[in-house]
Amino acid sequence: MSDDSRLTKSKEQWAKARRGGEEREVFYEGDDRLPPGQHLVETFPVLDLGFKPEIPLSDWTLTIGGFVTTPVTWTWEQFLQQPHIQDRSDFHCVTSWSRYDNDWEGVSFKQIISVVKPLSLAKFVLFKSYDDYTTNLPIEVCDDADVLLTYKWNEKPLTKEHGGPVRVIVPKRYAWKGAKWIKEITFSDKDEKGFWEVRGYSNTALPWKNDRYG
Repeated sequence: MSDDSRLTKSKEQWAKARRGGEEREVFYEGDDRLPPGQHLVETFPVLDLGFKPEIPLSDWTLTIGGFVTTPVTWTWEQFLQQPHIQDRSDFHCVTSWSRYDNDWEGVSFKQIISVVKPLSLAKFVLFKSYDDYTTNLPIEVCDDADVLLTYKWNEKPLTKEHGGPVRVIVPKRYAWKGAKWIKEITFSDKDEKGFWEVRGYSNTALPWKNDRYG
């Protein structure tokens, strides 16, 4: 069995093992910010598939293509040259925890859209990470002011454990829709489900609808 096959098999086993413990619901009445089934934490738990890629900044690139007018591949220096924004948002993990008031800094997805100029055929976006993780979203979900490719959390560089050098943040969806260790962004005419979506997780992932599984 190849190394890739072993990794895929271990990820599938991890997904099955985790799912059983994620469905308990904890409600805090009176807190309008907390989605159903979530509990509030002050720490920032680390959840991943057991493999955290080591990506030297000198080797890091981000490729953006598919149905776009101007495909690009950015080096780390070129990424930093893009206009940056700061945004504060809440973070909701499908495993039932939420963390309020996270300060992010990075490149907005609106900036990416303005650079690559998606064609009219582009209806969906597929994200791929350096660990081969994938996740998907409609383009209209990504075209929101709070969707970022972030490299700082609470004024500090994003650590490897939390998806650094760069991860995607999509505050209005469960956190698995925000790919860590982002490597590729592909604009597509069809909805290609990602790693968790093909394993039974919701394709829409709306926290306020308790929309965890398909």
